[in-house]
Amino acid sequence: MSILNLAIKAREASLKLQALSEETRLTALDAISKDLLKYSDEILSENKKDLEDARMSNLSNSMLDRLTLTKKSILDLSRMCSEVANQKQVVGMIVESHTRHDGLIVQKQRIPLGVIGMIFESRPNVVVDGAALAIKSGNAIILKGGKEAQHSNRKLFEIIHNATAKVLPAGSVSLIETREDVAEILKLNKYIDLMVPRGGSALINYVKANASMPVVAHDKGLCHLYVHFDCNVDAKSIILNAKTQRPGVCNALETLILNENYPKNDEIINALTVAGVELNYPATDKDFATEWLDKKISIKIVKNYSEAIEHIKKYSSHHTEAILAQDPNVIEDFMNSLDASCIVINASTRFNDGGELGLGAELGISTSKLHVYGPMGAAEMTATRFIVTGAGHIRT
Repeated sequence: MSILNLAIKAREASLKLQALSEETRLTALDAISKDLLKYSDEILSENKKDLEDARMSNLSNSMLDRLTLTKKSILDLSRMCSEVANQKQVVGMIVESHTRHDGLIVQKQRIPLGVIGMIFESRPNVVVDGAALAIKSGNAIILKGGKEAQHSNRKLFEIIHNATAKVLPAGSVSLIETREDVAEILKLNKYIDLMVPRGGSALINYVKANASMPVVAHDKGLCHLYVHFDCNVDAKSIILNAKTQRPGVCNALETLILNENYPKNDEIINALTVAGVELNYPATDKDFATEWLDKKISIKIVKNYSEAIEHIKKYSSHHTEAILAQDPNVIEDFMNSLDASCIVINASTRFNDGGELGLGAELGISTSKLHVYGPMGAAEMTATRFIVTGAGHIRT
C-alpha cells in the first residue's frame, strides 16, 4: 500500500474510532495485553536479531539499553495495556459545563485529535505504548521506528494488528519503515493531524523543518539537579538513582549543581566515583551542553541558588529540573524562575515519566508547550470542542 493510501485509510479509521464504545476500546487493549505475553518468546527472538545487528554496528550503550526487550519489559508492556484500559474514559467526556442565564447549556467535550504520526528511534516498546494510547484516546496512529529495531517493531505491530483486527477499523494502527516513507508522510497534512518525533536532535530538527502538520517535539533531556545548602533529604541516594538507575534515558540526571556550603559535597562526589560514573569536574561549556546518556555527569559548584538558576536557564532543554532544599522561598523561586515540563522537589528526576505520574504510559515527554508540555498520555492526545444545547434559542 502506498503511503498516501495508508494515510487515507488512517483518516477513515479515525472517524470510526471516535464513535467506538469504551467497551470496544477495552476489548482491544485487553487482547493486546494477553497476546504480548502469549507471544513473548517470539518477540524476544526478533529483538535478539536487532541486538546482534546493533552490536555489529557499534551502537552506543544508551541505544542498546533502549533497544533491549526482556521478559520483564514485555510483562510491563502487557500490564501497561491493562492500566491504560482501566483508566477513566477520555473520549466524549464533558470536562466543563455551565448554563447561561437564558437556559442555553454550554459544554466542553474531549475528542480525539484524529490521526497521529509518530517517528521514533531505537525503542521498540514505543510501538505498544503508541498503539495503546491511540486506542484509548480514539486516534488512529502511524508509527515509524528506526531500522535498528525493525525486527522487534514488525513483530510487535503484527501482534497488535492480529489482536485487534476483529474489533478496530482497518488502518487504526499502521507501521512504516523507510526514510523515503518519512519524507512522504511529512507532506500529508490533509490526512495527518499531528506529528510526534521522539529521538535525537537530528531527527527532531529534520521533522520540524519538513513537516507540513503541527509538531510536538519530544527532544533531549538535559536534566539538572541542584542541592541547596539546607538539603535535609538523602541527596546521595537521590543523585545515584537519578544518574545510575538507567543512564541512557531522557529523565536521567546529566548535570549536578552543588551549593558550596552543603556539607556532604565530597561524600556525593565520592559516591558517584565508586558507582563508576565519569565525572566532568570542573566541566566545560561543551560538557554542560551535553546530554550524556551514559555513566557520565557534569558537576558545578555554586555560591547560591540564584547562580544555580542562571546556569540552568542557560543550558536547560526544558525537560526536567530538580531541587533538593528545605527553604520554601528557595523552592518557590526555583519553580517560578525555570521553564521545564516538570519541576521535581526533593526527589529523583526519574519520576518525570508517564507511568510514574499516573498516565499509564506516554507517547513521550514533550519539551514544547503546544499542544502539550511534559508526558503525553491518552488525555493529552485529545482536543476539546464546544457542545451548545438550546431549546429553540436564537441570538438577539
